[in-house]
Amino acid sequence: MQLKPEQLDAHLNRQLAPVYFISGDDPLRVMEAADAVRGAARAQGYDERDVLTVQPGFDWYSLQSEAGNLSLFSQRRIIDLRLPTGKPGRDGAQALRDYAEQLPEDTLLLVTAGKLEPAARKSKWVQALDAAGVVLFVWPLDARQFNTWVEARMRKRGLLPTAEAVGMLADRVEGNLLACVQEIDKLYLLQGEGEVDAEMITRLVADSARFDVFGLVDAALAGRVARSVRILQGLQGEGVAPQVVLWALAREIRQLAAMSAQVAAGQAVAGVLGRYRVWPGRKTLVGTVLKRLQPAQCNAMLRRCAEIDRISKGRGAGNAWDELLQLICELAGKPVLSAA
Repeated sequence: MQLKPEQLDAHLNRQLAPVYFISGDDPLRVMEAADAVRGAARAQGYDERDVLTVQPGFDWYSLQSEAGNLSLFSQRRIIDLRLPTGKPGRDGAQALRDYAEQLPEDTLLLVTAGKLEPAARKSKWVQALDAAGVVLFVWPLDARQFNTWVEARMRKRGLLPTAEAVGMLADRVEGNLLACVQEIDKLYLLQGEGEVDAEMITRLVADSARFDVFGLVDAALAGRVARSVRILQGLQGEGVAPQVVLWALAREIRQLAAMSAQVAAGQAVAGVLGRYRVWPGRKTLVGTVLKRLQPAQCNAMLRRCAEIDRISKGRGAGNAWDELLQLICELAGKPVLSAA
């Protein structure tokens, strides 16, 4: 039986299946869905949990062994199987099918996995888990779904946001669910339960240095050198560590390098942006950058990032802030400022 993430809580309140398979490339939502299953199982007496993580060389016989072992301390238990790649291989696929066809008593199998490709979702081992229990695929949220998720998350925390506040917070975190949860928790800690408006979001969220760092990245991508320099100087003046700025720039450049290589190989920009889950509000900006940056330029900037990292840690000669200034000029597509 396949469920949507938003249907899981209602299902768990009604019944508990012997098998749950949760797959997706959003770690937070996969983790929270798995936590919900584990919580429901504990409430029904599944007090023991055995965790198995599939890594190179993993012995799939251990799954059968765990399923066949009887516990001396608990009549009910969970086998928590972690499949990070979503690829069990031939032996794993057969082991999962065998398990699903001969379910052990008083045992709940919870399998969590990374994103599965369409062909893998139709594989026999996934179908076997589906027939034995519940399969839940966690899909990326689009802009409208994300706003709905943000509002529901805020209300669950006791916050009553206006539509403008929801939209502002969603824009600030740009699809990063973990960052959004952290900001909601911060709002709750600072304000407690109650109404939240746009002014409160501006005061308590938008002034965070982390968002200024992202603003620096976007200004550089847009070719706005003067604004980039002002933001960089402001961050330096506020005492923000250069490693924080470098982290944001390197993160963006690393993704640009991967995307630019695919564009250079002849793939359409729109398709590449979709595969890399570029937030809708940034697609035009990033798409324009991909049309002007070549893979060699991106790789050169990544090498500069590595050098700045060494300088910031005292392992190289130079000034990290001066080097960051050079880097944002390169990212903006403008002539690199001289050191004079």
